[in-house]
Amino acid sequence: MHEHHHHHTASKRIGWAFGLNFCFTIIEFIGGWLTNSTAIMADAVHDLGDCLAIGLAWWLNKLGAKEASSRFSYGFSRFSLLGALINGVILVLGSVWVLSEAIPRLLNPQMPDATGMLGLAILGVAVNGYAAFKLSDGKTLNERMLNWHLLEDVLGWVAILLLSIVLMFVELPILDPILSIGFTLFILFNVAKNLAETLRLFLQATPDHDLREEIHQDLMNINYVDEVHHLHLWSLDGEQHVLTAHLLLKQNYEHAELVRLKSIIADSMREHPLSHTTIEFEFPDEACRDEAVSNKTSLSYHHH
Repeated sequence: MHEHHHHHTASKRIGWAFGLNFCFTIIEFIGGWLTNSTAIMADAVHDLGDCLAIGLAWWLNKLGAKEASSRFSYGFSRFSLLGALINGVILVLGSVWVLSEAIPRLLNPQMPDATGMLGLAILGVAVNGYAAFKLSDGKTLNERMLNWHLLEDVLGWVAILLLSIVLMFVELPILDPILSIGFTLFILFNVAKNLAETLRLFLQATPDHDLREEIHQDLMNINYVDEVHHLHLWSLDGEQHVLTAHLLLKQNYEHAELVRLKSIIADSMREHPLSHTTIEFEFPDEACRDEAVSNKTSLSYHHH
């Protein structure tokens, strides 16, 4: 129920961002044409790319709320992660395109309609700022990546706002490409970090090394447990984590003791952000079922 509510809330936030961004993109194209501003037209094209990305993320987030099936036994949460990956790629490509447009303008700057730019910039900061605010509570990588889309737009409009004020008093059109290049490089750097994290999660890397060590220590602290191995921690979407582990017990416990042990483990793991947990017990006279298949992994945990 909590997971369903989480998906519904995330979907609602992304829906708001999509609606605002789509309507404003249309206004932006018209405004860019009326003010004869290449900077605003470039931003409009970039916003159009954002609309496609947010629309895709909205659809993927709704898909992520579907119940698990026999084909997708962990549910559809990783589709949200796919959305974050696609959005990251689109944003990187969009930023590269903006740079390719802005850098040549350093050599040949053109004077736009500063008054029209000022009006559009105020509206742009307000609309994109509100959309970014709606997504700021989002915790998934998908929402964080979309938030960067919108923050990029806010920074872009702040740059255009400052530029329009300056151009109303001084004829320095070269400031336009300089500001565009500056904020685009800043956003590109931050999105690259999020994109790298998304790729790591796609490759099923441990999402949080400290969390893995905490879980390992918590399991080792249980009196019944002699050794922990084949401990695997990975994430569905950057927020919902999956844990599997083998526990070698100190002796052959009776059924009642094993039931008590399961309760202790459940209480211990409740402290951690785990969506799916699978624990396998092994007795002292029993060989590890996965040892032959994954001997190197198992040995690496023995060393700790």
